[in-house]
Amino acid sequence: MLMVKDRRLQVLVEDEQYRALDAVAAERGVSVASIVREALGRYLQAGPEQTREAAERILSAAPMPVGEPEELRGELEQLRGRRG
Repeated sequence: MLMVKDRRLQVLVEDEQYRALDAVAAERGVSVASIVREALGRYLQAGPEQTREAAERILSAAPMPVGEPEELRGELEQLRGRRG
């Protein structure tokens, strides 16, 4: 069911956050606003218990090997080059 959107919300985000939102939107072929509305909807649906359980799962996860910062930057630049 399509809900009528009759309220405007202006939010300032960091450049990195916007780039991430824009990338997800482009990948899905939708607007950034649509991604933000979806994320907001999911956040509001999650109750305190779900939020606590999700945090516990994240915090109890086994550590994963991560490369050195320069190595990670190189991987990120390579991925960005593929999109651009």
